[in-house]
Amino acid sequence: MATLNLQVSSLNPETAQQCYVVEAGEPFVLEIGRGQIVRIVDLEGNQAVDTLFYNAHDYADRYSAQDTIREQRSLYLTTGTQLISTEGSVLLTIVADTCGHHDTLGGACAAESNMVRYALEKRSMHACRQNFLKAIQVWKRGMEKRDITSNINFFMNVPVTPAGALTFEDGVSNAGKYVELRAEMDVLMLISNCPQLNNPCNAYNPTPVQVLVWEADV
Repeated sequence: MATLNLQVSSLNPETAQQCYVVEAGEPFVLEIGRGQIVRIVDLEGNQAVDTLFYNAHDYADRYSAQDTIREQRSLYLTTGTQLISTEGSVLLTIVADTCGHHDTLGGACAAESNMVRYALEKRSMHACRQNFLKAIQVWKRGMEKRDITSNINFFMNVPVTPAGALTFEDGVSNAGKYVELRAEMDVLMLISNCPQLNNPCNAYNPTPVQVLVWEADV
């Protein structure tokens, strides 16, 4: 695992202008204005939060895992990481992080991957890709299935073995841990509060998370 880069935020949750709870296994969509700060809180611990980011004015310009990894020279995300878009823009910067370790390699679970990884009868189980599809249908702003690409798995622990394989392990987050990001442009955020029950990314028990937003002048 990479060295943890922990940073506590100076922001008080009581001063947040927006506050949402994303229930276990549910999707969530929110536009974040340039300069706003968004905090994702793992309320009960060991919960994976699959997240997609887009340029709010051009959905074709979206988060790129490969560009972010290359520019940061790190497989994992933490304080100081800039989230790079497919057009080379900085979407957001992680400005505080009390977990210190976030995955962007493991992708989002889907009906198809559940069958391949676990068993054919897992096809009917709810998955993050279905959550993302539901989110863009609710958003109704011209997004399509092809707009669901590489994502971040906040709080998720996906070590890389010496042979280059990925493993899904117990999370490294405890109750109340959070990651905080500053929007460097207007962005659209899609969350799937992961419903996965087949591996330990959610401790086999998905739980709610909280989303807080502060205005740009805090």
